[in-house]
Formats: sequence, C-alpha cells, structure tokens
Amino acid sequence: MATTGSQPQQVEHAKWLPLEPNPLLVEHARQRAESVQNRVADRITAFAGSMAFVYLSALWFGCWIAFGVEKYPYALLTMIVSLEAIFLSTFVLISQNRTDAKRQVIADQQWKTVQVEDSQNEELLELSHEILELTKQVHAIAVALPDVTAPPRDTDPPS
Repeated sequence: MATTGSQPQQVEHAKWLPLEPNPLLVEHARQRAESVQNRVADRITAFAGSMAFVYLSALWFGCWIAFGVEKYPYALLTMIVSLEAIFLSTFVLISQNRTDAKRQVIADQQWKTVQVEDSQNEELLELSHEILELTKQVHAIAVALPDVTAPPRDTDPPS
C-alpha cells in the first residue's frame, strides 16, 4: 500500500492507530486465567485497588462506630482492620509478583530480539567486508587496465 504525505503527517496518523497487545502478554494472561486462584486474586486486587473499596470501607467503619456495634476502644474493629490490612498487603504482593512476571515476559522477548539483531548485524558486517574487498579488487583491476574508452593519443608532434 503506497503512502502519501510527508513524514510528520504519517507519524501523526500513526498516533491514532490502535495498538495491538503484545502476543506474549496475551498468552501470559491466558495461562494466568487458567488458575482459579489467580482469577480470584486478580478480582480481589482489582476491587481492593478501587475507590469503591475505599467508600465501602469508610461506610462500614463509620456505621460500625455510629451504630455502636461495640464500645470504645473498638477491640473487635481494630482486629478486623488489622486482618484486612494483612490480607490487602498480601494481595499487593501478589499483584507485584504478577507485574514482575509480565515484565520478565517482555524482557525475555526483548533479549531474544537483541540476540537476533546481533546475529543479523554480524552477518551485515561480514557482507560489508566482502563488498569492500570486492570493491578494492575491482578498483585494482580498473587501475591496471589501460584506459580503453579514451581516444588514442597522437604521438606525433604537430608540425
């Protein structure tokens, strides 16, 4: 397909093209979704990291205190909040592990790409050296041959 327009226009157009997801990350997500534990952890992490969770927690704790479920110093509420913090911190670690696994997938793909590019660069360098040697040989032959395209010189001096 032929492109028209200047390069800035092409770059501007490219900004609006939809990005395709990395196939390795799609495969990683598919493998991760096969496990029930991972799906549950992903859902809990997604909910716990939302403002809905913040509002629900504030409402829950506010109602607990406002309706006098227990008397001050709120020992049961303190224990519930502590347990919630323990579980939420665990889910944060799970989320970080998931993110690290995604980064590792990308890093592995990039490393393979670098290795392929390095191999291609070595091949191109060898080809460049061969072209240089052939060019030198052609130049040497051209210098050694008499100039056949020039008209013959008149060896007699003009009278």
